[in-house]
Amino acid sequence: MGSLDGKIAVVTGASAGIGEAIARRLAAAGATVVLAARREDRLAALAQQLGGKTGYFAIDLAVPDAPQALLDHVTAHYGTPDIVVHNAAVLHVGSIDEFDLAHLQPMIAINYESVVRSCYLFARAMKAAGRGHIVNISSLGANITAVGTGIYGGLKKALEMFTDALRIELAGTGVKVGLVAPGTTSTEIFEPMKADGKAAWDTYIPALDPDDIAGAVLFLLEQSPRANAARVHVYSAHEVF
Repeated sequence: MGSLDGKIAVVTGASAGIGEAIARRLAAAGATVVLAARREDRLAALAQQLGGKTGYFAIDLAVPDAPQALLDHVTAHYGTPDIVVHNAAVLHVGSIDEFDLAHLQPMIAINYESVVRSCYLFARAMKAAGRGHIVNISSLGANITAVGTGIYGGLKKALEMFTDALRIELAGTGVKVGLVAPGTTSTEIFEPMKADGKAAWDTYIPALDPDDIAGAVLFLLEQSPRANAARVHVYSAHEVF
């Protein structure tokens, strides 16, 4: 038997990278996994690979009512979710002179607003059921102050503060809340930087693999009912900050 047998898990940003790796780990642990992202073709292919207990829902989480639509879909087809992992995110960096402000609102919508909306909606359903686990994927960038990274890092810092406050509010309800903060991990999130001619962070050091982050998420979910490993930081073995 797997550690997550009988659990219904939702993973956002599941079409590639860390989200895909998390979905694979949770499915291998026995969970029924619902994949959520924009690219339906990739979701369908991954669901087929993972087998009969895996479903998917193609959705743009930047749309304000998307989290409610996702929750409604999961509840109608699978029941009250036990786990939701908020992984979807976008990355754009640049100095004051070069940052394209057209990227600002999409970053706010995906990296922060959609997670807050989803957390509240899923938390209400989980609290009513007396059980559940919310995991938000942050970044070690939340604690790094560097030129050009203030928007991304600031949004992740805000997400961490929100996550901590939600954990405290839900303490004792049967609903756990926590976060995993990855270091430099080789994923598609760096593609906008490379498209702009910038050297992505994974070119400087040997980076983490998405499965390294998925393992940390599973570790958090496998804690005993008494424990909440609410904040897990995963550094590349070569990172020195």
